[in-house]
Amino acid sequence: MTNKTGTERRPALLFQCSNLPISPPRCVPFKKKKVIRTPPKFVTTHLKIMKGLFKPKIRSPVELVRYAQELLLFIDRNEEVREQKRAEKISELNKTISQMRTILYGEADAEPNPDACSQLTQEFFKEDMFRLFVTCIPKLNSGLRQCATHVLANLQRQQVKSRIIASEYFENNMDIMDILIPGYEDSDIAITYGSIARECIRHQCVAKYVLESEHIRKFFDYIQNPIFYVASDASATFRKLLTRHKSTVAGFFTKNFDWFFKEYNMKLLESTNYITKRQGVKLLGDILLDNSNSAVMVQYVSSLDNMRILMNLLRDPNKAIQRDAFDVFKLFVANKNKPPEITSVLVANRTKLLRFLDDLKPEKANEGFEEDKAEITRQISILESSDPSSSETENCDIEC
Repeated sequence: MTNKTGTERRPALLFQCSNLPISPPRCVPFKKKKVIRTPPKFVTTHLKIMKGLFKPKIRSPVELVRYAQELLLFIDRNEEVREQKRAEKISELNKTISQMRTILYGEADAEPNPDACSQLTQEFFKEDMFRLFVTCIPKLNSGLRQCATHVLANLQRQQVKSRIIASEYFENNMDIMDILIPGYEDSDIAITYGSIARECIRHQCVAKYVLESEHIRKFFDYIQNPIFYVASDASATFRKLLTRHKSTVAGFFTKNFDWFFKEYNMKLLESTNYITKRQGVKLLGDILLDNSNSAVMVQYVSSLDNMRILMNLLRDPNKAIQRDAFDVFKLFVANKNKPPEITSVLVANRTKLLRFLDDLKPEKANEGFEEDKAEITRQISILESSDPSSSETENCDIEC
């Protein structure tokens, strides 16, 4: 708006308060009330009905076994089926095995139901499901293999009316071990088959079968497998075979002493692989120091060739192998009926042996070890050779 002079006219202020600050108007937020609407009763009822229709079916133990059998047979016989269909069956099998596992192991807040476990165990072995599972293991993924292994392990320990059903089953199905043990030749399934095999060896009839078969000879090759985890698993199974059932093992050693310990010395104790050598020495000590193998121990420590190997192991650069070798070597010295040739070699190497024993220390304070070392030192010190050729033995080829 302009005045008569042509200049712009400013509007008059009602209040002359230009020096006072002008505050902007306050904005009060609007709070919208939350309205809770309850659906009509007929809608909630319909939803509950629909939810019940799509709820997974809870199968009985017997039904679980038969459904698992159906799924495994499909997976085993239909390798060329389309991938989506196969994936669906694998998913169903995963759920089924998980339900079996829940029955056998229980849940966090509930112990297993004995009746359900008995029904599952009886039906499982009656339908020869153990064999079917073992056959299908190579076609399952790693997660399913692990879950299946847990189920198979638990089922082998289940008792039904004070009877271990698994033992009775294996008496008529020993050939399953002919599938499991050669699994060490395939690195993909070696660990799974090895784990199942060790659980089977818990049954004395199974251990006896394996010990009397050609499988026992193959373990010397499995233990030397260049793949570490395969060799370690085979070594664990081998140990279980030779230590689990005392009377069966003692009988095996009596019948197979010569070839077995020849292989044992050559392929394990004289191996260039540290792990193989150490596990071999440790296991040998456990075998010979077991009271049930006393006759085997006497026979082993009466051999000069065996003592030669142990004396060389005492010189191994690894201290752990030296200590484990000492646990076996002391048996040769403590033997009250030492053959003359062994006594002669001990006398001939007395100075070196005493010097070695003086330097040998346990990994940690061990009163029993120190007592054994003191006694062996004393016995070597007082040894006298009855062999007139012992003076020539000073130049024997035993390295010590």
